[in-house]
Amino acid sequence: MRTRRLRKFSRLAASVFSVVCLTTPAWADFKTGEKAYQRNDYGTALREWQPLAKQGQAAAQYQLGLLYANGQGVPKDDAQARQWYEKAASQGHALAQVNLASLYDYARGGSQDFTMAVRWYLRAANQGNDLAQQRLGLLYERGDGVPKDFVQAYMWYKLGTAKGETPGAIRRDDLASRMTSDQLAAAKKLAQEWQPKPLASRPSQTRP
Repeated sequence: MRTRRLRKFSRLAASVFSVVCLTTPAWADFKTGEKAYQRNDYGTALREWQPLAKQGQAAAQYQLGLLYANGQGVPKDDAQARQWYEKAASQGHALAQVNLASLYDYARGGSQDFTMAVRWYLRAANQGNDLAQQRLGLLYERGDGVPKDFVQAYMWYKLGTAKGETPGAIRRDDLASRMTSDQLAAAKKLAQEWQPKPLASRPSQTRP
């Protein structure tokens, strides 16, 4: 019995060691790409991030999306940006989620789809992304992709402007002037009770 336990422990230890050996170089490669990006060496950043993105690392997938969206090191291609953002967004990467939502919202890289924009803004907003919260407020205010709902709109505006973002605050206050006192009270109550909903667990590829 003791021998079997020792063998089991040895296999587990070897497995953990192999994971560390695999992830450490990947982290180093990502950081190399990050440093290259910061000095505007987009070609090197692309070479470092592309293999990691293809291996499923969400952070690298997000960065590839940025390169394609901005035409950095590659021809500008919003359709490619959509694809890479979606791969990262599906793993819970909040910045990829809000960027993907924006492409759907503004018909970049494909057709306009407010329903998909709402879907991805909501996922990012539930993780506390303030830009996603403000954009979601605007969609609820206009009734794009969701039924028009001033209470929900105000709630998301209020959450998204907690740090004092001026454009969202202006829209929030303008909306408040068109709401009834009951609607405003309900919206403020929802905002006060709201709690972020981060993913319970994320795949290891989402690092860094």
